[in-house]
Amino acid sequence: MATDVANADQIPAEGKEASKAAPMPKKKKMMLFGAAALVALIAAGGGAYIFLGKGAGKQAASTAKKMVFFDLPEITTNLAMVPGQERPVYLKMKVALELEDQKMVAEIQPLMPRVMDNFQIFLRELRPSDLEGSAGLYRLKEELVRRINAAIYPARVEAILFKDVLVQ
Repeated sequence: MATDVANADQIPAEGKEASKAAPMPKKKKMMLFGAAALVALIAAGGGAYIFLGKGAGKQAASTAKKMVFFDLPEITTNLAMVPGQERPVYLKMKVALELEDQKMVAEIQPLMPRVMDNFQIFLRELRPSDLEGSAGLYRLKEELVRRINAAIYPARVEAILFKDVLVQ
């Protein structure tokens, strides 16, 4: 202990002042963080109530009632071969079209051979690596929507929904 007292005398004056200023107690820090979290939670809840209020629920319900889903026939095709690939890779998928209303089905039905032809031509150009991950499926979905809307113009498909996708 005598050495501790001797060492304390050797601490420079500025070091003594720094050691006297004690850090904030842990209890105060925890209370401060808790209060900040509570304020953030209240603000987030208020913002959600304002932006997602009662009007948004009614709008979503009315939109859901209008939509019609139309199933396309199952599509099976082989994908493009890549150099060094020994056997063909096949894509099998089932999709549904999301349409604005029931009369759109009557407009699209006569154009289905054109739609299926566009799909087959595009899908046969794909490589298995093009369909990897959620980003690959998202790009596939966007391209299929673009192609079907071009084939059935002036009618319009809102979205394509994948029911089943198998790459083998």
